[in-house]
Amino acid sequence: MSKKQLGDLQLAIMRVLWGAGEASAAEVHRALGDESGVAPSAIATMLVKMERKGVVTHRAEGRRYVYRPTVTECEVTRSMVGQLAERLFQGDVHALVSHLLSEHEIDAQELAELKHLIEDKERGESR
Repeated sequence: MSKKQLGDLQLAIMRVLWGAGEASAAEVHRALGDESGVAPSAIATMLVKMERKGVVTHRAEGRRYVYRPTVTECEVTRSMVGQLAERLFQGDVHALVSHLLSEHEIDAQELAELKHLIEDKERGESR
């Protein structure tokens, strides 16, 4: 999924599909709720665009299409964070992490978890 960026609506749709495994446009719309302000037809149109992009596929079930993700949440996260780091920090991971640590509240438990991740990385382990 390299170099594929998802917009806010696409990411919301993917979260529904990752959670459900598969869903029709109407089911995605219901899951997003009326407060999303997105019409059912807009969801259907977006799913077609997302299929062209290669992040979802569909199967026909009678007259309706049932969509499922073709990429994992981890793949999308990796790609989007990589693009963010490249665009905002010229690929400098240290600058990205420094920014996150200095600009966001981190409680003691989260900080301890981050320390463990760093220690694991230093030992060559991954989670």
